[in-house]
Amino acid sequence: MNLSLEVTAGSPLPLGVHIHNGGVNFALFSRHAKQVWLLLFADVQATDACQIIELHPRRNRTGDIWHIRIHGAQRGLAYAYRVDGPYAPEAGHRFDRNKVILDPYATALVGTDNWDFAPPSSHHEIRPHKLANDPDPATVKCLVTANGFDWGEDKQLYHPWSKVVIYETHVRGLTVHPSSLARAPGTYLGVIEKIPYFKRLGITAVELMPLQQFNPRETVRVNPMTGGRLVNYWGYNTVAFFAPYHGYSSRQYPGCQVNEFKMMVKALHEAGIEVFLDVVFNHTAEGNETGPTLNFRGLDNRIYYLLEKDKRHYTNYSGCGNTINCNHPIVRSYILDCLIYWVIEMHVDGFRFDLASILGRDQSGRLMTNAPLLEKIAEDPILRNIKLIAEAWDAGGAFQVGRFPGERWCEWNGYFRDDVRRFWRGEPGTIGPLATRLCGSADLYDHSGKAPVNSINFVTCHDGFTLNDLVSYQYKHNTANGENGRDGSTENFSMNYGVEGPTDDPTINRLRLRHMKNLVATLFLSRGVPMLLGGDEFARTQKGNNNAYCQDNEISWYDWKLLEDNRDLFRFVQCMIAFRARYPVLSYELFYLREEISWFNPGGRDPDWEKDTALGCYIRPTHKNPDGLCLLLNPCAELALFRLPDPPAGRTWRLRIDTSAASPLDIDVSGRGITLANRQFLHVNDRTLCVLAAS
Repeated sequence: MNLSLEVTAGSPLPLGVHIHNGGVNFALFSRHAKQVWLLLFADVQATDACQIIELHPRRNRTGDIWHIRIHGAQRGLAYAYRVDGPYAPEAGHRFDRNKVILDPYATALVGTDNWDFAPPSSHHEIRPHKLANDPDPATVKCLVTANGFDWGEDKQLYHPWSKVVIYETHVRGLTVHPSSLARAPGTYLGVIEKIPYFKRLGITAVELMPLQQFNPRETVRVNPMTGGRLVNYWGYNTVAFFAPYHGYSSRQYPGCQVNEFKMMVKALHEAGIEVFLDVVFNHTAEGNETGPTLNFRGLDNRIYYLLEKDKRHYTNYSGCGNTINCNHPIVRSYILDCLIYWVIEMHVDGFRFDLASILGRDQSGRLMTNAPLLEKIAEDPILRNIKLIAEAWDAGGAFQVGRFPGERWCEWNGYFRDDVRRFWRGEPGTIGPLATRLCGSADLYDHSGKAPVNSINFVTCHDGFTLNDLVSYQYKHNTANGENGRDGSTENFSMNYGVEGPTDDPTINRLRLRHMKNLVATLFLSRGVPMLLGGDEFARTQKGNNNAYCQDNEISWYDWKLLEDNRDLFRFVQCMIAFRARYPVLSYELFYLREEISWFNPGGRDPDWEKDTALGCYIRPTHKNPDGLCLLLNPCAELALFRLPDPPAGRTWRLRIDTSAASPLDIDVSGRGITLANRQFLHVNDRTLCVLAAS
């Protein structure tokens, strides 16, 4: 690339890089920097800059923004920065002029294939280089990208929440296993290849685990069982928030990750499927004081991070070494800019915010009643119709499920997960919580003017057991993570039916399959927004590992041979999604009125909410819901004889779902079912859910 380029002062806005009128404008925030150098590279493989341009504090600085314009520069230019300022950890400053600094607004990174910034084995603080003439090589650099993708008529889909069925998945894990038969395994393009499968299953949105640029090779721990080095597989340690992860692209040319991400979104939209991103604005990959300097630490450490009273140390509400100072005005604007970029330029439909309670902490770490960042995200005119999902807790002790501020925010409902699991493993005193979750969790959301759709209902997610493991393991088996079993939740409300892990016992396997069907059926019969963990529909297993964040191997990958082995479970999940759509009363965006629903015990009387263990539910016909439904739930180890409520006048109960029956009798897709004319009682088998529909 010819770098005989004309240089002018440039403009402070927009931040990042901007191609305009035959050149590129560079703008970088740093309040406390004394010197800034822009590094330009002849090609993306170069580690030494072919041109270093010093930015003059008077000519190239406006307020806290350092800026310069390179006439003749264009798309494909690799660049980075060096920034000098005070190194005074006791005051919160950690400038190091020898470190290569990545642009926080970079839309793509290059040179990441062999990136390694694993922390040293000691816990001593890393001090900056003393020799100003001994800079680090620029292995990883930023790439100037252009906004020339042909979107055609593509726009966000804006499905109403009542129509949304979320499929949480990992981009690489979805197709990297040879059994996927993908032409582009483990990539954004591989996701496109699974669109016919998504359509067949019936989901309407994919929630993709973190794909903003991270470094998988950031840990030195090894798998004690194999000796192999562990990796950051999940991606919850972001380096560049505007940049899609390079490793999920075909790598055919620099920056292809941007175009291929867009190709994936466009293809999903054409299939009617929304795209939600799991975003991690609570911490970064720079870790604590022993971690690497990548961007924020070397630009303005005391602005971007929450620091302890002793400013040499980082406040750690994330459990990952540091906490982003989310409600500092500069950082708040950065996060908003990032979200808006992913919406406008990348056409994303929604976001799931990891450890979202941190976004509501002030600069002293206190939780705020009306956090400016949360309000701004909810009220921003560009983001106004974008779906917002909060993981409403953090590692600092906050747990805000049902209390997350703002009516627009939906929440991962951890109470739903736990109460449904506890009910179906037969714990006493759980019929009341189960009834509340089926009705949309009014105890959590009605008091604040929210609706059932503010609850993202799930039984399993990436963080914990898969559905198969939930019914196969009593204990976590995380030895391969190299943390001596300390990681991962200890209480999973799981069952193994007498054998820990896989078994050839047909009786146990039938019980496990029934348990999985009960959990899936409860998910899709409940008001709120259902989320399915990818692979649960065909009994994917992680071999009892409930925290597979570091396992880029067959523990985490989807083995698509299981789809054929467990086709009966797949059919059941597919039909439950269709059943939910067939009966819109199950997904109304309002809570049930008292006259619309009633509860009874097997004898047909009002339940004893403390002592009864099996439960019935009658969803009455109304002008909004012409069909009546009857749910019978028996988590006990013995069969239960239920007295049935009278069906609506002139109609007959038909058995539509019976999780104890073998496929295809477990769920009826014809709309008819088995008639129960003139039946006053129904035997419901042990550990079984039945649904009757009036016709």
